[in-house]
Amino acid sequence: MSTSQPSVSIVVPVRNEADNIAPLIAEIGAALDERWAYEIIYVNDGSTDATGERLAAIMKQRSNLRQLRHARSGGQSAAVRSGVRAARGDIVATLDGDGQNNPAFLPDLIAAVEKSPRIGLAAGQRVGRKDTGFKKFQSRVANGVRNAILKDGTRDTGCGLKAFRRDVFLMLPYFDGLHRFLPALVRREGYEIAYVDVIDRPRHSGVSNYGFFDRLWIGIMDLAGVWWLIRRKKPTPDVTEVKA
Repeated sequence: MSTSQPSVSIVVPVRNEADNIAPLIAEIGAALDERWAYEIIYVNDGSTDATGERLAAIMKQRSNLRQLRHARSGGQSAAVRSGVRAARGDIVATLDGDGQNNPAFLPDLIAAVEKSPRIGLAAGQRVGRKDTGFKKFQSRVANGVRNAILKDGTRDTGCGLKAFRRDVFLMLPYFDGLHRFLPALVRREGYEIAYVDVIDRPRHSGVSNYGFFDRLWIGIMDLAGVWWLIRRKKPTPDVTEVKA
């Protein structure tokens, strides 16, 4: 589990997920060991439970595990961005830290990005979601409205399982909520999107830290902002250097 020159970085944003740390790391290892040189970056988003201590204990056993800590919670997009900026792999894969995202699907996502340099993002699309009927209804409405306005061709942007090229992510305009608009923004840069069906499962323990109603109106403003960004995008120039 050497951390020398990883080709893949796994970024996991967490807040108060102490009981889910060890099981998820073990599953990531089972999915990726002997397949890629990889590192795992946990971004501890201002946790007030034993999340930091659990990570520190496992770091003594796994040399490819890193922990970044936010002094106070900045939200999921900020945590993902911190992880991507610190990543050393050319390909970054993300998943939620609550155990609902199954790491067994990480190889399919990573392989989809590796398949072609034109693919900037492989997005997980959940089937058999283990949420309440009301939450699934909320997601259907939100995804339907977003797709009608942005025409990003994605039925599920809320799935935490994604893989993308690090340099493509870092060229995107950053704002809080960015992770919910990645397909549209990656398309804006001229890259293609690959879609991978993934099977959802119940969270291992704890409760959700990132709710729906606390981001509803902000999400509407974000949607308008992303629509504006797409409309204002000019074709990327084809640049070549002229030698003397």
